[in-house]
Order: sequence, then C-alpha cells, then structure tokens
Amino acid sequence: MSKIKLDLYKKIFKIRQTEKKISELYNQNEMRCPVHLSIGQEGVAAGVCHALKNKDSIISTHRSHSHYIAKEGDLKKMISEIYSKKSGCAMGLGGSMHLQDNKQGIISSVPIVASTIPIGVGLAYYNKHFEKKNNIVVIFFGEGATEEGVFHESINFASLHSLPILFVCENNLYSVYTPIELRQAKTRNLQSIVKANGIKSYITEGNDVMSVFKLAKKAIENIRKFSKPSFIEFETYRELEHCGPNNDDDLNYRPVKEQIYWKKKCPLKNIKKKFKTKLEIKKLNKIEKKINNEISAAFRFAKKDKFAKKQILDRFIYAK
Repeated sequence: MSKIKLDLYKKIFKIRQTEKKISELYNQNEMRCPVHLSIGQEGVAAGVCHALKNKDSIISTHRSHSHYIAKEGDLKKMISEIYSKKSGCAMGLGGSMHLQDNKQGIISSVPIVASTIPIGVGLAYYNKHFEKKNNIVVIFFGEGATEEGVFHESINFASLHSLPILFVCENNLYSVYTPIELRQAKTRNLQSIVKANGIKSYITEGNDVMSVFKLAKKAIENIRKFSKPSFIEFETYRELEHCGPNNDDDLNYRPVKEQIYWKKKCPLKNIKKKFKTKLEIKKLNKIEKKINNEISAAFRFAKKDKFAKKQILDRFIYAK
C-alpha cells in the first residue's frame, strides 16, 4: 500500500468527517460564527499541503478548515475556535475564518476576498530578504479573487522580486451565487494573464488528489530550486452552500446536471476506489475509526472548554 496514497486519504477523510460534524451540530446554535465548508473540494488542500514541509507556510481564505487540517493544525484548537472558546487557535476571538497555527506554518486565514494574496506576498518577501529563508509560501484563493486589482499587483511584485510562492487558485466556478460566465469575459484566460507576468502557470483537475499532489510537488520543487513563483489553477466544486452547513439546491442557481457531474468526481470517493484488496479495506476501516474518535474528542473538548474572559476582547486591536 502506497504511503502517500494512504496519507492523502487520511487528510481528505479527516476534513470531510470534521466538516460533516460541523454541519450536523451547527444548527444547535452552539457555533455562532459563519462557517464556509469545503465538502467536495478537499482534494486541493490535501494534495497541495502534503507536498509541503512543516517549515513552509500557508495563507488561507474564509473557506479555511480544509487547509488548516491538511497542514495538520491542532484539531481541538480549531473546533474550540469555532465554538468561540478560550483554547481556540485565536483564543476564541476570530472564529472559523481566522484559523492559525504557527507551529504548523498556518500563518492566518482571512475572509476578505483576495486579501490573502498580498499578505502572502509580503510574508515571502520578508522571509527572503530579512530572514534569509527560502521557505515556500502557499497562498490559497478562489477564482473570484483573480478579478481583484490586488491579484494583478501581487503576481507582478512576486515575479519582479523572484519570491518563493505557490499561488493556488481553487476554481469552484462560483463567487457566492454568481457563475464565472456572468462575471468574466468569454475571451479572458487566467493562464495567459499569469504567464504575461513571467510566472509558470498550470491548470488541472482538483478532485483527483493524487494528480494534485504530483503537480504541486513538481511546482514546489521548481520554486525551491529557482526561487521563483508558480501558479496552479485547480478546477473543483463545493457541494454545499457558499456559507453555512446546508445544501442550497432549492435556490436553483446551479444546474442539476452540473451538480450530479461534480458529485461523481467526489475526491473522497475517487481516492477510496484506489484501495481494492481486503487487507487495504480493513486498514482503512481502522484508520477511519481512529480519525472519527479524534474528531469526537475535539468536539467534546470544545464543548467543555470555557469562553475567554471579557478583558481580552480589546487586547489585540492596537499594537503595543
């Protein structure tokens, strides 16, 4: 059994089961922050993060759970943060869209569309010129972020300064309820835009986690070798609503055939098919049970945890 294949399965299964649990419990009103779930598009986070070293950094978006878990952030701290408890990774002050775990290289997740991009570029610039490090910085963002001016300014700056960055575009076809064809000109080509800035650019299927890993690994090796940025666009799809734990099929903004097509390409089902022998299935069952126990323990911990004291509410508003 391939260790890489098994590790990728573990990551996707853990993300899926954690978010299913969030979806199940969210409507009990114990979690009050908004949640943006990655069910259906976990392959990108799992494949990219598995190609990184612990010292490498990621900057995540409002849809941050998958990146945090794939980069092996502390699960108890993540769930406590969503419950706004004091043991949360941002002391309960940030919620679902502000996850961080510096020990694992999870620098921040930021909800404002495209804001992750200049933050990640600034981090890479600091690493290279002040820390004299060539650590990789991965910046995750959706295709809607490429419509913002700061995207164009940032890729230009990264190219000019030869920064060790992997730009990762998770193209799930929609910006909230609006499809690409209503937002972007038919002649627009994202790959051409990126290449015009002197950056290597790739586009591939995002729901085949093995392909994601192989391409990310190739791009990251090139970045380490030449200290120049690269860009990958992964085509993928979220199964649930833009924000929240439910299906939004009744809104009729996504064609039924489209949803069926992408559900057949589910990244969890795709990789599970690769385990065929009885011995492999038996091993998967043990792993799944262990992960489910870990998730249950994280939720029990969060529910018992205490809320932060009121005195810290304004503690991090201004720099000292």
